Amino acid sequence: MSRIIVWLAVFLGLTFKGQAAEVNVAVAANFTAPMQKIAQDFEQVTGHKAILSFGSTGNFYAQIRNGAPFQILLAADDETPIKIEKEGLGVAGSRFTYAIGKLVLWSKQPGLVDDKGEILRRGAFQRIAIANPKLAPYGAAAMETMSKLGVWSDLQPKFVQGENIAQTYQFIATENAQLGFVALSQVLAEGKISQGSAWIVPASLHTPIQQDAILLTKGSENPAAVALMRFLRSDRAHVLIRSYGYAL
Repeated sequence: MSRIIVWLAVFLGLTFKGQAAEVNVAVAANFTAPMQKIAQDFEQVTGHKAILSFGSTGNFYAQIRNGAPFQILLAADDETPIKIEKEGLGVAGSRFTYAIGKLVLWSKQPGLVDDKGEILRRGAFQRIAIANPKLAPYGAAAMETMSKLGVWSDLQPKFVQGENIAQTYQFIATENAQLGFVALSQVLAEGKISQGSAWIVPASLHTPIQQDAILLTKGSENPAAVALMRFLRSDRAHVLIRSYGYAL
């Protein structure tokens, strides 16, 4: 083990593989790719293993209230962790913003989406995918964007609604919808849009997608849970998070 890794493990107050533990983490679907990489790095550095579940923040909230064995929530918003803390399901003072998400209008088809989003006004498509705005903050941001642009009511008949942002991405990737609103992190590779065409939605068109993490009460005594919360705030994690298009 290199001197850097040893130093990082000591700094984070973590243990090595002989004392490894596991932590169950509920992760907002938009953060799938970066969290998979973070979990690999976390295990390499600490020996602790993160068991990841991906889905919509709204569904995770309901599951946590019903006793699901999650120990950390990485939400797609800041409101849900606040509610969890107020309801005594999260450790007071543990909540922090781990990423600020970016919304993108994306199509698998090159040239379909222009760089100003004018296609939304033209409506030259049959279906547009959005995540359920009642469950997924990225869906709520998409709804807010279309409302501000004055196209919400006109486009409603063309909506294909995903339960979460991962399902929404699949609708577009399989071309069941010609375009749709997803997280920038889902279509970014090496700092560029990996395929198709896209419009990165200006932040002024929707409420900031502030994504907060919270240590749940079920994880308060778990050294792996405490360690992962610290790891998410490390420079090593921050570099990776930024590489997927998130702000901090």
